[in-house]
Amino acid sequence: MPKKKSMTIRRALSLVLAYIVLCVTGGVVASLLFVPAVFGANTVAKAVIPSLQVEGIDFDVTSLPQQSRMYASDGSLIATFYSQNRVVVPIKDVSEYMQKAIVAREDRRFFEHSGVDVQGVMRAFIQTYVLKRDMQGGSSLTQQYVKNVLMVQAREDNDPIAEYHAQESTIARKLREMLIAVQMEKMYSKPEILQGYLNIAQFGSNNLYGVETAAQRYFNVHAKDLNLVQSATIAAITKNPAGLDPSIPENQEDSENERNIVLKLMLDQGLIEQAEYDEAVNIPLVDTLNIQSVNQGCQSAGNAAFFCSYVTTKILNSEEFGETEADRQTLLNEGGLDIYTTMDVNANNAAMQAANDTIPASDPSGLEVMIAAIKPGTGEVLGFGINRTYDATDAAASDQTKTSMNYMVDQVDGGGWGVQVGSTWKPINMVAWMQQGRSINESLRTSTSYPLSNFNCSNYSFTGTWKVENSGGGTVNPETPLQGLSRSHNTTQASMASQIGLCAIADAATALGYHNSPSSAMDVYSSNSFNAPMTIGSVQASPLTMANVYATLGANGVACTPIAMTRVTDKNGDEIDVPQADCHQAIDPEVAQTTAYALNQGVVTAGGEAATTQLDNGRKTFAKTGTNENTYMLTAGFVPNVVSAFVAVGDAQDPLNNTFDNKTINGVYRSEWFGMYIATPAWKQFMNTYLNAINAPIDNNYGNPAQKYLTASGVQSTTNNQNNQNNQNNQNNQNNQTTQNGQQAQNQNQEGQ
Repeated sequence: MPKKKSMTIRRALSLVLAYIVLCVTGGVVASLLFVPAVFGANTVAKAVIPSLQVEGIDFDVTSLPQQSRMYASDGSLIATFYSQNRVVVPIKDVSEYMQKAIVAREDRRFFEHSGVDVQGVMRAFIQTYVLKRDMQGGSSLTQQYVKNVLMVQAREDNDPIAEYHAQESTIARKLREMLIAVQMEKMYSKPEILQGYLNIAQFGSNNLYGVETAAQRYFNVHAKDLNLVQSATIAAITKNPAGLDPSIPENQEDSENERNIVLKLMLDQGLIEQAEYDEAVNIPLVDTLNIQSVNQGCQSAGNAAFFCSYVTTKILNSEEFGETEADRQTLLNEGGLDIYTTMDVNANNAAMQAANDTIPASDPSGLEVMIAAIKPGTGEVLGFGINRTYDATDAAASDQTKTSMNYMVDQVDGGGWGVQVGSTWKPINMVAWMQQGRSINESLRTSTSYPLSNFNCSNYSFTGTWKVENSGGGTVNPETPLQGLSRSHNTTQASMASQIGLCAIADAATALGYHNSPSSAMDVYSSNSFNAPMTIGSVQASPLTMANVYATLGANGVACTPIAMTRVTDKNGDEIDVPQADCHQAIDPEVAQTTAYALNQGVVTAGGEAATTQLDNGRKTFAKTGTNENTYMLTAGFVPNVVSAFVAVGDAQDPLNNTFDNKTINGVYRSEWFGMYIATPAWKQFMNTYLNAINAPIDNNYGNPAQKYLTASGVQSTTNNQNNQNNQNNQNNQNNQTTQNGQQAQNQNQEGQ
């Protein structure tokens, strides 16, 4: 005797039909009495019993994964982020044609049944198992919605087993869908269920979900504006999202055929008139399309890609967006965020253009031009420029014109180790000098050799000798701090620091917003930066940090933490806290104004090293050039309360081996290169272009020096001050001592050009 089968397919489906009838006519509660009998015929089906209560399943359409959007300050879209490309819309914002098309295509009795289309299931059973024709579905639109929700939830829970069971071709899965569908019909109205389906269904390849995204992708319209032909095209896609995606040329013939089938269904069901059908069916599909890009993330952000990467890194680093980085990434990709940034399109485009005009990406020199711009007094980062194309794929590894590294920001924000800032540091020394009550016109003795013990301060002491000289050699003795800054002389900076101590300079730098770029040593007091050569810029900082230091000088001494976002809302419109600028009065306004005056003197006085920075139309210019030996060329400056920018030129990957000496850059050969030759033209191009674009008014009233810092009256004598400083150093020479021998201090950076 043959072994008795536990249950045939026909018997299983017959039991399903019997259960459906009980559910629909008697209600779910009553029908639960019969569940054991149905399930007893097939032990496999017992696995679906827990689903009867619909527990742990969120059918709220607004809880679906939705794309996040990033905007520039003018409201223009920078980029979208998603795991499922979806924009949820209410049913009122979906055209009637679209609603009718999806019902005609998926479930003609949707408004008649109670969650399960008994006629549809019976038809599918007869077609498939009696007449032996192609497999028929029979699932109601409500069941399909349930299936999609279960799949989404499984993905959200990172449960591939649950995702598999949510779509496997088994009677148990169908039973589960039916049971939940009937319960759903008691909890939600038909329009709510239709709304849910239209937002959750897949309408194309590339993770394209929801009717709003489909409308924008294929026709560049909103779902509320879809016409008959467009609606029928989208409704047809659900049968085979990848194979019927009309944006793929190979699919367009099949897509048009399926569209016409939907139109015929709508006609047969009385949803459209004959004349509407006749007109629509004769329109070629290709004539209706207006395909829009579906690229996502910073990779598709064009000129704004580096700014985009800065914002996303800020989100991933900020606890406001989730407890862990994984939580923050999920929120970015699925949370339907609207991210409003500080990026000024004019500034960002001008920076990118200036960088690429200065040195083309393909230039044999292999040098980067890096530009960061920020708005003084607000902390708002305006944009970045670099002569590279953003590319986060493997292609960037073998192509010097591409990179995903944002060299303009700190290492913790996705940047590198920073650049040695050279003479652009020197205004910090002047701030520290005035904070000690000293005059910028005080005559100082300078030398090419300084005992490192002269720089001792607090609990820090140094040993050895520092050999330092000006660009071109030697020193100017005597010289004032103002002259030392205007002429960018190194020995004068050393003289100033030897009298007030390094701690005063480090504290001034911190107040102005300075910190090192390497994530392991961001404190200016770190051993790799806190030494005598710090006074001539032998530190590693990001261009953004240096732009922010100058922004403090350009905002009357108000320092802010750089910010990239002004506001973020989630998919419910609720605000999410974003990092704040924390703007505060960091230094005395008189010190800021006097430092600005000194910077301008370097532009307008004879022999001033910043003369080449003069901006167009007689605009008062506050800028400083610099060169760090032969590795980086630099220029920094600001227009008060409008923009501060920092430019660095060098090989960010290998600055020590790819130097400037005897090099051709953008077709020009020089045996020696300095900041004024190439960084300054980039800075000026950016500043002039941006200022013209925003019609920035010319206000030459900034930079008024305080009289007390222009005269030596009331200033302690140099000799007494230095003696007092050394006495204090000797008293505090205890713990936390930093020792630097003479050999380490033989730093002769050629600064100031």
